[in-house]
Amino acid sequence: MMRRLASLPGGRVGKWVVLALWAALLIPVLMLAGRLGDVEENDNSAWLPGNAESTEVVARAENFQRADTVPAIVIYDRPGGVTPDDMAEARADAEAFKGMENVAGQPQGPLKAEDGKAIQTVVQVRKDKTGWEGIGKTVDAMTEVGKENADGLGFHVTGPAGHASDSIKAFSGGGALTTITALVVVVMLLLTYRSPLLPLLPLLTVGVALATSEAVIYLLAKNAGLVVNKQTSFILTVLVFGAATDYALLLISRYREELLRHEDRHEAMAEALYRSGPAIVASAATVAVSLTLLMLATLSSTQGLGPACAVGILVGLLAMVTLMPALLVICGRWIFWPVRPAYGSAEETREGVWDRVGAAVSRRPRIVWIATSLVLGIMAIGMLGLKADGLSNKDQFTSTPQMAVGERIQSEHFPAGSGDPVVVVAGAASAERVRTALSGVPGVVGVSAPVVKDGEAIMLGELEDDPSGKNAIRTVERVRTAVHGIEGADAQVGGSTAIMLDTQEAAARDSEVIIPIVLVVVLLILALLLRAVVAPLLLMATVVLSFGAALGVSSLVFHHVFHFAGEEASFPLLTFVFLVALGIDYNIFLVTRVREVALLHGTRRGALTGLSTTGGVITSAGLVLAGTFAAMASLPLVFAAELGFAVAFGVLLDTLIVRSVLVTALTLDAGRWMWWPSRLFRQHEAAVGVAQRAGSGGVAMRI
Repeated sequence: MMRRLASLPGGRVGKWVVLALWAALLIPVLMLAGRLGDVEENDNSAWLPGNAESTEVVARAENFQRADTVPAIVIYDRPGGVTPDDMAEARADAEAFKGMENVAGQPQGPLKAEDGKAIQTVVQVRKDKTGWEGIGKTVDAMTEVGKENADGLGFHVTGPAGHASDSIKAFSGGGALTTITALVVVVMLLLTYRSPLLPLLPLLTVGVALATSEAVIYLLAKNAGLVVNKQTSFILTVLVFGAATDYALLLISRYREELLRHEDRHEAMAEALYRSGPAIVASAATVAVSLTLLMLATLSSTQGLGPACAVGILVGLLAMVTLMPALLVICGRWIFWPVRPAYGSAEETREGVWDRVGAAVSRRPRIVWIATSLVLGIMAIGMLGLKADGLSNKDQFTSTPQMAVGERIQSEHFPAGSGDPVVVVAGAASAERVRTALSGVPGVVGVSAPVVKDGEAIMLGELEDDPSGKNAIRTVERVRTAVHGIEGADAQVGGSTAIMLDTQEAAARDSEVIIPIVLVVVLLILALLLRAVVAPLLLMATVVLSFGAALGVSSLVFHHVFHFAGEEASFPLLTFVFLVALGIDYNIFLVTRVREVALLHGTRRGALTGLSTTGGVITSAGLVLAGTFAAMASLPLVFAAELGFAVAFGVLLDTLIVRSVLVTALTLDAGRWMWWPSRLFRQHEAAVGVAQRAGSGGVAMRI
């Protein structure tokens, strides 16, 4: 049955059917994929669960203020002091802002700073159906007006609207990210196969897979409530390119081997799919299941990222086991030009680098795996310096955008929290008690008079510190403690700072819950695949150790080389899921080949042969995946740079050290116990018993 299925995509008729089906699918796919941006939700509040306190405040505050607006804080500055003409221009600008599309209500200000060197105006910008894009266009229009001011008067737009505008500009590099990722794939395939034509087929197939994934995700977001954002889009791009190309490398490698043994390329492809298919499917399933478990997250952005990326993995798998075989067989052997695999040609038998690595490890495998584990453990110590408690707005960029400059100038001349207050909603009867409690909280420098409507009261508290900074978050924690303690007040605290606090708490909870579940589920998948207990436990231990080492080194690099301020709260969980799932991928590719050989020749021979035969292709696959994630550094975002570096480094570590040295040494040292209690373990045990009885008989005869 499996052989018959494997023969279909590359069959004489099947290849054309597969090509026709994908070609027909491509028309609606391209129409839908381009609309993915229409369903993205990029607001921080949209990422939180509905029961988060700051989310509930948004709903309760709708009676008092528009829930679909964010403040744009306009800052003017002149080092020598602003002039009356500067104030006149700021007032004229405020009138111009009021007439702009998506500006709500009357601007607040302009207000001159006490030191006379800066002016501040707060403008409420309405979010239209395009979300960040609409805010960005409004901020751009405001900037055009401000730049017409007299020479020497600085103009900057900061606050949540300024942050949204600069963020959309940073994410606009998604097209460049796709181009860079594609170039990485092409270069790696050229180096691997030394063919100018062959890379075109995987690249074409990956492109089709990415577009199809985006179309499916669009439909899920529009009709099934899946939450997607710009972060989802760029991670999806690198993941589909990296993982799907890995599957292509494994398939092409096996197909090339089979072309040497089969004159008919259709038969060669059928055998290649039959032999490599189970490992590819198992690997993709492991990654997809691990990512799907992110649905257990309370943070909506993480909850949506998991199934979206799982869709990308599964579509990539489908394309690589249907479209890719069809294209390879249609093109024939010439696609490998200039070194075409001719039928009957002998395979290269010269000793390769992985043969030498295997020979070196096999001399003292126990010493090797103990020493390697100790080195990885030392590397993992760097995790103690991880600061995954969120980043302030200005620290989220690798460059210095307009928002960050404006925020710095604002903090020098105005209270840092002006224009972006903490929002407190309570029952009307308790309004004054809540206001008194809010006024007494350290870090709150001013409180508005309560506004009462329909039995509810709302008040705003001005923060002393940067609303996106850690000090402001601690102030919001104190505010919640103060107002929650008022009996019968039903007081809740919201605002952008409270949203950041709830995001951090949700991300911490998600890590504590999801990481153990992922470990257990992946362990069960490995146990079913290998039909053993010891091997899955050892493989999981190596992957977790590899993750710790990667995170430890990454933490040191982030803080002492790149000088980043810290990490986003969701960084450890996402890094863990990607590294564990993708790390297990390579172990599956290796161990399935080891088991295949061990069934015939024993575990020692299987370990060395498995390393020798898979070393080249797995190394190439690891380099491709690391390169695609490293391409994320092209986005001027700290989160993208950190996630890209950590996953790229972890994949290289797993590919070059953990899989080749640690797993091989453990397999050699464990021997037949690696497969306990499977049939392979019992087969070895029986073989040993036969050998012992034969040895005893031989001695008796000689006597």
